[in-house]
Amino acid sequence: MPELPEVETVRRGLAPVMEGVVIRRADVNRPDLRWPFPERMAERLTGQRVERLRRRSKYVLADLSSGETLLIHLGMSGRMLISGDPLGQFVYEHPAAEKHDHVVFHMENGARITFNDPRRFGAMDLMPTNGGETHKLLAVLGPEPLGNDFYDSILVEAFKSRNTPVKSALLDQRIVAGLGNIYVCETLFRAGISPKRKAGRIAAPKVAAMVPIIRQVLEEAIEAGGSSLRDFRQADGELGYFQHSFDVYGREAEPCRRDGCDGTVARIVQSGRSSFYCPTCQR
Repeated sequence: MPELPEVETVRRGLAPVMEGVVIRRADVNRPDLRWPFPERMAERLTGQRVERLRRRSKYVLADLSSGETLLIHLGMSGRMLISGDPLGQFVYEHPAAEKHDHVVFHMENGARITFNDPRRFGAMDLMPTNGGETHKLLAVLGPEPLGNDFYDSILVEAFKSRNTPVKSALLDQRIVAGLGNIYVCETLFRAGISPKRKAGRIAAPKVAAMVPIIRQVLEEAIEAGGSSLRDFRQADGELGYFQHSFDVYGREAEPCRRDGCDGTVARIVQSGRSSFYCPTCQR
C-alpha cells in the first residue's frame, strides 16, 4: 500500500494540471470501490474548480469550488495517471480506456486524470471542506510527521507505558500519521533500535532522536519519487526509485550497510507484517 512519500509524490504530480482548473466532466464507471461512492458523485464533481490539492496522511484531498472536498485513497493498487497534459510536462496521449479505469476526470485544460485500481481497495468520498477533519477516516489520525505538530515531546509522551513493540507503535496512525511498513523499518535501522523493543522501555532521548530521523527518511523518499515495489507509479507513469536506497527493507540475508557492522539483515513477522532489521546493530 502506498505510504506517505508515494501519496505526496502523486499529489505533487497532480497539482500542476488540477489546481485552479475546472473538472469539465467526471465519469464514474462503477458504484463502488472499497466502499460505495457518495451519491451523485459524478454530478457533484462536474463543473467544479479544484481550488487546492492537499495531503493528509495517506489521503489526497481536493478542495472544490462547491465547498466540498474529494477524499482519495489509493488502496493497494490504485493509480492516478495523467494524459494529454497541456503544460507539456507529460508526453502521453489519452490512452484507450482500460478495464479498471473506475473514475476519470476530464479537465477543462485538456488533461485527463484516470483512477485505475485493479484490486479495488481504493476509496473516494465527498465531504464538506469546512470541518472535514472530523471525517471518520481523518478524525482518528495523529500529527503529520513533516508538520509543525510533530516534535520530540509528542512522540516521547505517546510512547510512555506502551507495552507494544516500537514497530507497532510507529505504525499506529493515532501516534503519527502516514508511516507504513517500509519507512518504519528504515527509520528504526537509522535509529539503531530493534523493531522488537517495547516502545515504553526505550529511553526518552532515544525516542526523541527518532523524530528528525523519521523526517529525513520521508523527505529523502519524496525526493526520490517514492518506492516502487509492485503497483506504485507516479502521476506521470514513472516509477519511484527510493527502493534502491533501502538499508534493510527487502534485504533479508544481505550484509548490513552500517559502517563497521558485520551483521546480516534478518526478517521477522510482527502482526502479520515483515520487519527487516540488523540484529547486530539494532538493539
